[in-house]
Amino acid sequence: MRGSKKATKRKIIPDPKFNNVRVAKFINYLMRRGKKTVAQKVVYKTFDIISNKTKGDPLEIFEQAIKNITPSLEVKGRRIGGANYQIPVVVGNNRKVILAYRWIINAAQVKKGKAMAEKLAEEILAASKNEGEAVKKKDDTHKMAEANKAFAHFA
Repeated sequence: MRGSKKATKRKIIPDPKFNNVRVAKFINYLMRRGKKTVAQKVVYKTFDIISNKTKGDPLEIFEQAIKNITPSLEVKGRRIGGANYQIPVVVGNNRKVILAYRWIINAAQVKKGKAMAEKLAEEILAASKNEGEAVKKKDDTHKMAEANKAFAHFA
């Protein structure tokens, strides 16, 4: 029977420099066309920039930024009786981190005129202070879920 097997979850090995699984996962999300070493260089340079600017531990700032960006609610479209409703849904743990990584990378990519490491460092620093584009995206998602709370009974 086709499609009956569930895909096996691969174990992600920690990154070589910080020995941290979350950083390794972030590197994997940043990676394009299988060029992992390029993504590693960008992330490590980003952490160097963060440690130079703040004189603190870049891992703690990164963790704080991710914590500030992770959403607790999101909306999912659902068709009921010929109408589409945006239904607020609680976000699972894995998806929270995935969305946070995606938002922070997209916010950095949208900026123009600098190297990716600098843009990423700026966005992570802003997110650790609860400001910036990625935090704005989280707030917009929460506002959308709050506005559509009336449709929660369709979930």
